[in-house]
Amino acid sequence: MVSTRSELEADSWAFALAIYARPGVAEACLILQNEAGVDVMLLLMATFAAVKHRLLLTPDEIRTLDEACRLWREQIVWRLRTIRIELKTGPQPAPNSATEQFRSQVKALELAAEKLENQLLAECLPLRPPAQGIVKPEQLRTVLEGVVAHFAERRGAAPKASLPSPIDTIVEAAIQDAS
Repeated sequence: MVSTRSELEADSWAFALAIYARPGVAEACLILQNEAGVDVMLLLMATFAAVKHRLLLTPDEIRTLDEACRLWREQIVWRLRTIRIELKTGPQPAPNSATEQFRSQVKALELAAEKLENQLLAECLPLRPPAQGIVKPEQLRTVLEGVVAHFAERRGAAPKASLPSPIDTIVEAAIQDAS
């Protein structure tokens, strides 16, 4: 187990950046975000907790983590994301080279806001004895399905049948990263 919250925060952020960069993971995360409203930072924190610390988050723990960062995500991260996305097509004078530079700055702010969300999540991650042995892919899959179900439920919908494939992509990348 990591000895301090600051180490946990640094390790979880490094893990999030590394796994997100693996082939197919960014696309898988965006599918889950767009199709089920999943908070990617929470999904990556749940993945980190499982593969690096053998902490299999329960539905109650997922809800607690979501509540810890929900306002920050909705009021700051989502607003920055909306601005960044809107700058791809307008309003005037966008899109042009000057607004693309501005869009890059907004993207950097969005990433900084996600890092602060990661800090909130790390502060609230339960520090309890880990599960016995190495976390198996099916255990990680169950946790990630729980995260997806939580956010789908918040939207008032059941998770779509197409979502297991993105979950499998993340599970495969995380298990490879852990070994």
